[in-house]
Amino acid sequence: MPETWTSQQCAEAWGVKTPTWLGYVSRGQAPPPLPGPQKRWDPDAVRDFPRPGAGRSRSAASPEVLGLLDDMAEVTTRIDELQARQRELARAGKAAGAEVRAMARALGVSPQTVYGWLEN
Repeated sequence: MPETWTSQQCAEAWGVKTPTWLGYVSRGQAPPPLPGPQKRWDPDAVRDFPRPGAGRSRSAASPEVLGLLDDMAEVTTRIDELQARQRELARAGKAAGAEVRAMARALGVSPQTVYGWLEN
């Protein structure tokens, strides 16, 4: 007998709560249940169905979307590294006697941001 999923298993696969899953099903935004007395779903149909909503999972994403998401994650990592470098430069500037306003202008941030970095 082929594997089937309950509504709870489908919801877990999509990363949502069971009532949300059932709402998707009732609006046609998820695959319909298999025929039978109990609501059960084909796991492959659930995995392959394009999930609605802003939080859609990667399991239904196209290769192009997956590539874009990977690019976004890489940019975020680089931004974090650059922000850490900004903090290092602000501390070095303070140690060298630079004024906060001058550092803020050079770093492209507000003086309050520089003050916050120097407190930590």
